[in-house]
Amino acid sequence: MDYILIGVGLAGLYFGAEWLVRGSVATAYRLGISPLIASLVIVGFGTSLPELLVSLRAAFSGAPGLALGNVVGSNIANILLIVGLSAVIFPIAGWSKSVRRDAVVLVISAVVLLLLVQAEVISRISGLALLGMLALYLGLTYYKARAENHSADDLPHEQLSPLAMTLLIIGGLVTLLIGAEALIRGATTLARELGVSDAVIGLTVVAIGTSLPELATAIVAAMKRHSDVTIGNVTGSCIFNTFCIVGATAAIKPLPVAPGFARIDVPMMLAASVFFAAMLIFTRKFNRATGAVMLGIYAFYIGVLV
Repeated sequence: MDYILIGVGLAGLYFGAEWLVRGSVATAYRLGISPLIASLVIVGFGTSLPELLVSLRAAFSGAPGLALGNVVGSNIANILLIVGLSAVIFPIAGWSKSVRRDAVVLVISAVVLLLLVQAEVISRISGLALLGMLALYLGLTYYKARAENHSADDLPHEQLSPLAMTLLIIGGLVTLLIGAEALIRGATTLARELGVSDAVIGLTVVAIGTSLPELATAIVAAMKRHSDVTIGNVTGSCIFNTFCIVGATAAIKPLPVAPGFARIDVPMMLAASVFFAAMLIFTRKFNRATGAVMLGIYAFYIGVLV
């Protein structure tokens, strides 16, 4: 039953996020909301909703290790698994230079989280500070994009009827909630039965599961050779995960920190972030060999956890 709940939960998170983003983007275009705002807020936040709902539900169900492990594990998976797999499918090259700013913010967010997990608890004040950093990041991104005349006119969207948009948004939210509930119940029970901590389950099964929207997007983008989509999707998702999800969860309910996060997992996340940022800033390509090495490192990390 635990495995069934986990499967149902992962499917619910994937399809819920997909429906919500489709409905929200179509609504934004119909209402005349700036495509840039739609790209920054609706899509960026929408693809991170699985992590947010899972972390909030885990925190309130007495599994703080799963809540924090979900975010840290998702960021590690986003970089090493998703970028690595995408590069193996087709080398990633030729992304916009403007992503370098986001790469720096990504490293800063990882450093901030490493500092926060040195304490026994991530407090409400720390959570609010992370949310403030997210607001600052979004504001600066919007300002820079306007100054550089960047738009999101290429943002995929559909011509949907008002009824279809409403059903997609409501159905997406409901499906996300059901998926988060099922995944948390199955994962926490499975962790107890296997005798491992909820943090390990969060760093592995739950983290990969909540990264499914990003994984699907990256694979499709790699096959279509849209490097900017893959890079932007991963970079934005990692920044949202740290600032928004840890921030919102801690602001609502302070997060106890298991010792392993400060010693192993967050340093691993920081190392992956620094490597990823260095590749974005100093090189112009993730080739198949680099992708294979990234997948190998991720497999070794998961093996150590297990």
